[in-house]
Amino acid sequence: MMKTLHKWSVRVFSTARQQRRRSFFRVSLLFTVAMLTGAAASAIQSKTVWDGIYTQQQATRGAATFASSCTRCHAAEPNAGEEGRNLAGKAFWDSFRESTVDRLLDYVSRNMPNGAGGTLSADTYVDLVAFILSRNDLPSGPTELTKESAVGVQIIAKNGPGELPNGTLVRVVGCLAGKEGNAWLLNSATAPERPNPAADADDSARPLGTRSYQLKFVLTSLDRYVGHRLRVRGLLIGEGGRDGINVSQTDSLAESCK
Repeated sequence: MMKTLHKWSVRVFSTARQQRRRSFFRVSLLFTVAMLTGAAASAIQSKTVWDGIYTQQQATRGAATFASSCTRCHAAEPNAGEEGRNLAGKAFWDSFRESTVDRLLDYVSRNMPNGAGGTLSADTYVDLVAFILSRNDLPSGPTELTKESAVGVQIIAKNGPGELPNGTLVRVVGCLAGKEGNAWLLNSATAPERPNPAADADDSARPLGTRSYQLKFVLTSLDRYVGHRLRVRGLLIGEGGRDGINVSQTDSLAESCK
């Protein structure tokens, strides 16, 4: 009887030890996968236009398409001709700095050639974006740009992210505090971002920030929204909105900022 009990105890102990080992292995495996996934996500998020995201061959193909389809409306040389027509220089950086390459690709695909947006092939639009990047002295690399690889690649200055320039159309979310003189005050506000309808659904719950803005040229009273979480769209007055926001639209997201 004692011998049988001893054997049973040994089996139970051995089984429990094996289960603990398997559990430890599963936890270790999950932890490793999570670490690798996080590292990969971080690498994607931190990629910028300075990392060589297109090839020179793509830029050459894009140059040929530009010559045949785009020169009627656009200049390829930095700051050449009328402002707003240029692919390179101030016009490019004012329009797309602090944005991403996938959004640049989407804009080009939907709007170019002028009056015939979307009429070129998907690969041709990617080549055009590669050409635009090359004209702005952004480095090429060993791997071709694709619609997928463009996602999340940041368009930032070489020395890193900065404030959006004066006159940029932006959206911010914050707490409407009241009126001061001719301007309304938005406190605990997020940093200004270029409009992105895909992200609007997150504005009701996204963390608020530490900025304050004067909301100017508001055409209707915001009295009923004082204390509300408010989304504001408008044009920056001064770099980063240091002199306020010229408001074009406001949306109350919640009756409280808590």
